Amino acid sequence: MSHLIVEREIGGRTLRLETGKYAKQADASILATYGDTTVLAAVVRGTPREGIDFFPLQVDYRERPSAAGKFPGGFRKREGAPNQKEILTMRMIDRPVRPLFPKGLLDEVVIQCWVESADGQNDPDVIAGVAASAALAISSLPFEGPLATVRVGRIEGQFAINPTAAQMDYSDMELVLSGHRDGINMIEVGCQETADEDIVDAIKFGHEHIFTILDAIDELVKETGKEKTATLHLPPQELVDDMAAAITEPLTAARQVDGKQARYEAVKKVYEDYLEANAPLPADDASYADHKAATQKRRHLKAAFSTIEEQVVRSLILAGTRADGRGPKDLRELWGEVGVLKRPHGSAVFTRGETQSMVTCTLGTGRDEQIVDGLGEEYSQKFMLHYNFPPFCVGEARRITGPSRREIGHGALAERSLQGILPSPEDFPYTIRLVSEILESNGSSSMASVCGGTLALMDAGVPITGTCAGISVGMISEGGKRVLITDILGEEDHFGDMDFKVSGTRNGITGIQLDLKARGLDYDLVAETFAQAKEGRLQIIEMIESVLPEPKKELSAHAPRLLRTKIDPDKIGRLIGPGGKTIRAIQEATGATLDVEEDGTIFIAGTGAKAEAALEEVERLCQEVQVGKIYNGRVSSIKDFGAFIEVVPGQDGLCHISELHTGFVDKVGDIVKLNEEVRVKVIQIDEQGRLRLSRKAVLIEEEEKDQQPAS
Repeated sequence: MSHLIVEREIGGRTLRLETGKYAKQADASILATYGDTTVLAAVVRGTPREGIDFFPLQVDYRERPSAAGKFPGGFRKREGAPNQKEILTMRMIDRPVRPLFPKGLLDEVVIQCWVESADGQNDPDVIAGVAASAALAISSLPFEGPLATVRVGRIEGQFAINPTAAQMDYSDMELVLSGHRDGINMIEVGCQETADEDIVDAIKFGHEHIFTILDAIDELVKETGKEKTATLHLPPQELVDDMAAAITEPLTAARQVDGKQARYEAVKKVYEDYLEANAPLPADDASYADHKAATQKRRHLKAAFSTIEEQVVRSLILAGTRADGRGPKDLRELWGEVGVLKRPHGSAVFTRGETQSMVTCTLGTGRDEQIVDGLGEEYSQKFMLHYNFPPFCVGEARRITGPSRREIGHGALAERSLQGILPSPEDFPYTIRLVSEILESNGSSSMASVCGGTLALMDAGVPITGTCAGISVGMISEGGKRVLITDILGEEDHFGDMDFKVSGTRNGITGIQLDLKARGLDYDLVAETFAQAKEGRLQIIEMIESVLPEPKKELSAHAPRLLRTKIDPDKIGRLIGPGGKTIRAIQEATGATLDVEEDGTIFIAGTGAKAEAALEEVERLCQEVQVGKIYNGRVSSIKDFGAFIEVVPGQDGLCHISELHTGFVDKVGDIVKLNEEVRVKVIQIDEQGRLRLSRKAVLIEEEEKDQQPAS
């Protein structure tokens, strides 16, 4: 392969794609550079494994700290399992390229993307998407691309292509878009209640720049692209036709049985009855050749049955018949409840048909924030949503492991969707964690997590800015006919062309994720999908608000009370004390925790009276002493001419003997004792900051108050 470099200008920076010089033993490789960020993408293929019946595509993406001149954190200075950002990027690369391989391809295909240089401003994730697509395009694989991936931001009302990290700080939208010349095939959006038409405009803007990248990839293909080769493992058409003739009618009836599990059993029986009649297993004493032939025939029949089942499901929907009898825009039965658990700070259950999510909300302090250490600057995350999909939610018994890539992706989508309705940290400084447990699943469990998350946030008393709901819209298109279906079932997702998830409030969209099996979508279809999704979304919002119309006014009794005060930054040292002695003493005495910011802001967390007691102690310690104010002081020393009384920690004043009592005082020790607590009034602060105190003034005020007639 000859060495070739192509370049295009994207967003005021040069995108450089290079091949033929590095990783030459891979089927194809691309070194993509944008700014000072460089990603190497390599593609390899292997022969199909014996007995495999699916396309085993693997996508691996890694951000090595050395790319940014950093060491891995922790004790072990070597990279380990992929972090959340890496897993989400793997999914972002996988989802648009997977549908562009032909059916029947069973080759082992591995796409590896390594970040070799990171400038901290140009995010390598979209660069990796471009590099992976370019490598597939010039490889020998039958990839029906190319495609390209871009990021779109909006800064002061103006769209920006591939905005830098600094620019994204000012953006109210983040849209990641993949597409080819025939349309769009992957969308991810996180924004703050953005109008549908603004999202469509952002998609158009991004797609225009995708064409520029496609031109560069086409130039690579023209000069260095390999011949496409593939062996497609499809069942014989004669076998498919014979099976279709025998089972289409009973399968159509089975596909209309009510209830997911009952429908599954009915479909399974149709398949097993056909196998028993047409492909029985040979006797145990049959020859190896007979066993091998029977196994091969059954493998073909399994693939044929899947094809026929897909055709049946799609034909029913196109004819206006969904598996559960709903119309194209009808939602399944909805219900929800809050306060289902006593100890979490907020809890809710949201159910849509056979999909159910139980969500809990936990409120914490700044110490509970998630510290994120990647290629860019380390930052803390104050909101998290974790999604769990246990085997029992789909009636399966399988091995239980840690969170899968799918669980991490669905949690990130729900988190992004709810981020747009959260109050600012200034208004609500708590760290928030939602956990969505999927108790039942038959489609759109990530959107159920959004709806349940909204209820849990309101139950916890989080002052969200709007009620957020999520809905999924599917599509079946065939022979020039197309139908959009709202609130899709799992089988409608599996056999359909599209899973378009949209979350938002009455005012606009907060999150989007598009997964597509069809070739691509045009802008009109995107707008039509948004309109249909909004109808469903508004219905769900009505249901959510019927359960809980607004956030609760009071936090749970078990939630920490997070109080905030501000002191003079010069007094931070006084609050902390030598070696942290003073602040530790306050925390031990009150049971509350204190976090001190550089600007003098103090966050105090504790339950009930603990936080209030700590706040009072902080204000007493750091307050500015004011003339005319009464303080509870402590006698620090006694002299012949008066007593020195500490009114706030570290600051005392003189109460002259003439100010100790309303009458004559012979000796100071007759009135006050060392370390005794007394109430005194500040009557003067001189130019040198010295305090003059009066106990007599307090006694006179108290006597006058006692003499006032009762009202």
